[in-house]
This record gives sequence, C-alpha cells and structure tokens, in this order.
Amino acid sequence: MPDSGPRPNRLAREKSPYLLQHAFNPVDWVPWGEEAFARARTEDRPIFLSIGYATCHWCHVMERESFEAEDVAALLNRDFVSIKVDREERPDIDGVYMTACQLMTGQGGWPLTIVMTPDKQPFFAGTYFPRESVAGRAGMLDLLPRLASLWRERRADVEAAGASALAAIREVEVRGLGSGEGALDEETLRRGFSDLRARFDPHQGGFSRAPKFPAPHQLLFLLRWSDRTGDRRGVEMVEKTLLSMRRGGVFDHVGYGFHRYSTDARWLVPHFEKMLYDQALLAMAYTELWQVTGDDAHRRVAGEIYEYVARDLTDAEGGFYSAEDADSEGREGAFYVWTREEFDGVLARVLGEDAAAIARRAFRVEARGNFADEASGLRTGENILHLGETPAEIAAAVGAGAGAADARDVADVEARLEQARRVLFERRAKRERPLLDDKILTDWNGLMIAALARSGLAFGDKSLVEAAARAADFILERLRDGEGRLLHRYRDGDAAIPAGAADYACLMWGTIELYGATFDPRWLRAARELLDPLMERFWDPERFGVFNVDEAQSDVPVRQKELYDGATPSANATTWYVLLRLGRLTGDPELLDRAEALRGALAGPVGGAPSAHAMSLVALDLALGPAHEVVVTGDPGDPGTRRMLDALAGRYAPRTSVLFKPAAPRTEAPGGPAADPLAEAAPFTAAHDLLEGKATAYVCTGFACRRPTTDIREMMEQLA
Repeated sequence: MPDSGPRPNRLAREKSPYLLQHAFNPVDWVPWGEEAFARARTEDRPIFLSIGYATCHWCHVMERESFEAEDVAALLNRDFVSIKVDREERPDIDGVYMTACQLMTGQGGWPLTIVMTPDKQPFFAGTYFPRESVAGRAGMLDLLPRLASLWRERRADVEAAGASALAAIREVEVRGLGSGEGALDEETLRRGFSDLRARFDPHQGGFSRAPKFPAPHQLLFLLRWSDRTGDRRGVEMVEKTLLSMRRGGVFDHVGYGFHRYSTDARWLVPHFEKMLYDQALLAMAYTELWQVTGDDAHRRVAGEIYEYVARDLTDAEGGFYSAEDADSEGREGAFYVWTREEFDGVLARVLGEDAAAIARRAFRVEARGNFADEASGLRTGENILHLGETPAEIAAAVGAGAGAADARDVADVEARLEQARRVLFERRAKRERPLLDDKILTDWNGLMIAALARSGLAFGDKSLVEAAARAADFILERLRDGEGRLLHRYRDGDAAIPAGAADYACLMWGTIELYGATFDPRWLRAARELLDPLMERFWDPERFGVFNVDEAQSDVPVRQKELYDGATPSANATTWYVLLRLGRLTGDPELLDRAEALRGALAGPVGGAPSAHAMSLVALDLALGPAHEVVVTGDPGDPGTRRMLDALAGRYAPRTSVLFKPAAPRTEAPGGPAADPLAEAAPFTAAHDLLEGKATAYVCTGFACRRPTTDIREMMEQLA
C-alpha cells in the first residue's frame, strides 16, 4: 500500500495556527490539558513543554531543525510527554513558565523550552536549542538523553528543584505588593522621565541599543509628561523616535504597517513579523503626537497603519486578526526584500527610468543589498526598503538648480514615490505571502478598538469609529460562553478559552474610547458590565490588584499578577487606567477608591523601576490630575453643539473626559432612563440646562463644576 505521508498528531484537532503548524511533526505532541498530565503520571515520564507562537521566526527554525527530525522525535516520544502551547492563546501558562526560565537562566524568549514533572513543576528551562550541540550551545540530541537520565536517576533532586522553582515564582508574585498608599507621586513621574531620557538614543530615537522595540506606551507617557510640565524634551524624544521608525526598515514602505522590532540600532533590519498590538499602540502614539504638534506627517502614518489593518488584518465580521509571519518561502523576510535588478526592472518597465531612479534613491536600494543572512552574516543581494532622504531633499538634489526645491518639485517627487509604491505593491502581491495568524484575541482587539476610536475622534473620521464599533460588537457578541462570560480567543467559528484580566481591561479601554467618540451610552454600559466580573473574579481583596486568571482556572500552577509592561501594557496598569477613566466619567467613587487601592499596591514595583511600568505612569498621571470633566449639553442636531464637541475632540487633553447630555428628549434605551449609566452619576445628577437655548459646557474639576458657558473660547480658557 503506498505511503500516504506523515500522520497527524493530536494537535490536528486544535484551532491555534501555531499548534496546527506542528500537527504533522513526528513528535507525538499533545495539547495542554489533564489528559497529558495523567498520561505523564501513569507512564512516569517528565513533560517536555514547548511554548511559542505562529509568527515566531526562531520557533520555525527549531521546528525545522528538531521537531521535524525523526531522531529528535524518537527521543521525545520514548522518554517524555510532549506538550505544545500557543503563548497567545494561553498567556497565563506562558507567564508562569517564562518567569521560571528567567529565574533559572537569567533570560527568556521564544521558543520557550521547559522540562517539568507531571505536577507542572519546572526543573529545566531554556529557549531555542539546535538539533546538534554547536558553539557551546547544547543540542537536542545531547540534551534530551541527559534530562531523561536525570529524571530516572536523580528523582528526588529533580522534584526538589521543581518545587523550589514554583515557590520562587509564587514569591515573585507577592514581592513588594501591598499597601503603599500615597507612595506614587509626581516624583515617580519625574524619575520615569529621567530614566527614559538617560537611555534615549539622540541619533536614531528609541531607548536602547540593538535590538530596538517600539514600546509605544513609553511614548504615551512622555507626551503626558511634557503636557504636565511644559518640558518639550518629552515631545522631542517621541517625535525623533516615531520619525526614525517611519523612515526605517521596521516600517513596511510598500504595504504599510510596522514590523515587530529592529535587530539593529538604526531601525533598519527588522524581525519581519507584524503584530496587531503594535499597530494599535503605535497608531495611538502617532495620533497623540499629531494632536500635540499639528504635523500632518504623523496623522498620515496613523492612517497608513489603519489602511494596512483594514486590508490585511480585518475579518469579514469585523474582528481583527493577530499577526502576520516573518517567514515565507522557507526564510525570514522573503516577502519584503528586493534585489536591485527586480526593483529597477519593474519600476522602469511601468513608470520609466526617471521614476525608477528617484525611487531607488529614496528607498536606498543598493546593488549589493543591505540585508544579511542572520546565520552567516553575509549579504544576500537583497534590500530592505527604507527612506534615506525626504522628498524635499530628493527634489533639491535632482532639480535643475541648487538650493531648496519649491513646492511643485516636492509634490512631484511625492507623487512619483506613491506611484512607485503602488507598482511595487502589485508586484509583491504575486509572491508567496507569509502565514496569516487569523485567530481573534479579545485583549488585542480591545487595544485596536481603543486606537481606532481615539484616532477617529481626533481626526473627525467616522470610518475609523465605525470600524472600532463593528469590532467591539463582534467581540461582545461572539466571544462569550454559554453563561455570557467573556472568552479570549475566536477562530474558524469557535470561541474558547476563558478570558483573563487583560481581556476585560483592554476591552473596557476600547469601549470607553468608543463612548468618547460617539457619546452613545451603550458603550459606557458595556464598560461597566465588563468591570463587574473583572472585580468579582480577578481582584485580590487582600493585597489588591488583579490576577491574570480567575480562581476557576485551575490548570495553571501559579495565579500570577502581571505588573511589568511587556510588548503590551500590563493587566494591572490597564485596569488602573480604566478604573480612573470610568470612575471619572460616571462619578462613581467606588471605582476611584479601587483605583487608589491599586495605586498603593503597585507602589513598590512601579516606584522601584518607573520606566519599566510606563502604562502605570500613564495611569498615575491621570490619578494625580488636575483632571477635568466637561459636560456638554445641547441639541444633537444643532451645529453649535457639534462645533463645541469638535473643539474638544482635536485637542490633546489626556486628563480631560468629555460627556454629552442631550438637551432634547430622545428615544429611551431598553430599560428606561436608568439604563443610561450617567443618569445617576454624581456630580452629573445636577441639571445641565441650556443657556439662552444654546449648546452649553460645564467644566468640572474634583466633581465641582464651574459656571456654565455657551462660548467655546471661554470653555477652553476654563480648561487651561
């Protein structure tokens, strides 16, 4: 009988694109679950746990080298029970074992490799391992027999090491947490700013040497610092960073969107995966920078990000996909790089040699290439497109005379570059695309909803707000279990995995921003409805803060609290921020009391390393104030009402909340007037009447409102 090819393992029944990538490995992979642990106990084997994600380059490398190799698979299948976990589906599991890896080795990353007892106690940790030992790095063929021997011959030592590792992880969770009431203050903000300024790269932007990560929540904090103090250095650091990133290879100049991070200090050579959360947070940063500076270049970048997301990361029903891979055609970056021959050929044929020459100059396309193979360091002859000169500089250089180019010359260069981009985009579309990780995650969608709503409000772009609302409706309707509880992941018609604290907090952020962009009370109702289970199921009543998972999530050995920001803001920082936002919008003192308790609980970690908790600094800036609430009342159809709201919409005011109370009766929501979450909220229970029949603003601070005004200039002066 002819061979029908490799047989699938038990991952073939999963929904995760990452797990499905490994479904035909010769390794007998099983998903995380009690079946795997029971089998390990029955067969008296240790567990080999491998954690990664679908767009992880080094995860692909380790798969090709080891997990597709029959000799490595034979060792794993003989001596271990092998479990695969998608870190994006189960960030709670990843968090526990990444902490173990960092404690045991001093570093971490993906792929994450853990060997543990059947009781989930880790006794060995690492990241990427090659198939064979090389250059001082242990290979799988040598490592696996040693670990199996250790399990058989030194069981007591192994179990003691595993128990000690879990105890150390639990200690990390409580260290420094508790009541630090009043300990976080403006001096904390100053130290956060000083630390970022000390690490700032004045030449290329960013806050590290190679590799460089975007860390947009640090940029959001710096803008708030400058707004608070008048110190323009914060804005200057943000602008330098975001301009450098947009010009660098970390930005996709053909199809838009940002790659995950830069492997060098110049933002030139990225790891080419594209993540939804980076697009969301960077779009928010560019939007806020536009509000601060008025430079339309920043608004354009936000629009380019949204164009990419709408085209390539949006599901037909409105939700947003997670990521695109770095690899295609079996290697990293193949979809994105260009030889000079291909670049010149396609542009010269379609647009002519002059246009090709301008584009070649703008994108720094070299005959020998600027992209090197990561393993050998040798140039491949391919180019990562990046902007070496501005259109004005190119226009001046290629123009007839010396000196600055006039506006027509600059506009001509810009038009030619846009034509070239479109031609390159059409050519690139014929290549093999990287894998699309099309799972929809609640927390990442919450971040994108927040970004779209905030940008839509600032830019006056209803299409962005509509995209945010469509995604929010999708999450709120589709990612629920049979009892109405929020779920974490949706893919291929299947919603699964109980939501964590980050899911609730990020989705709350999105719905709060949607209220600000639409003044539709249903979004505040949604935020309040999300808050109740967040507080009931995740809040720690003893030491405060929120756990990553609720008590019902019994398959995780340690119930962690996410404090430090990673690529996304931490769950506790985001919870603190949304408690403040919702508390001020609704005037609910209980929410503000919870926020203050969380401020005290975070005093140790945030006070010890402020810049590592940038989203907490954003929340602290709001907590310290001065914060304003502006209640606008008027006829929704009156142009004067619209002008008053528009004056507030485009303004950078991170500590101002705007509420709208229609003066004219309108159709009541289901449940009657009490369904409006503002109906009984102090200080907004006081009548907000029109003055002289005109749209009227009440500027409030500390729940006390100043005298009402119908004059937009006076309203802005009161805010100032």
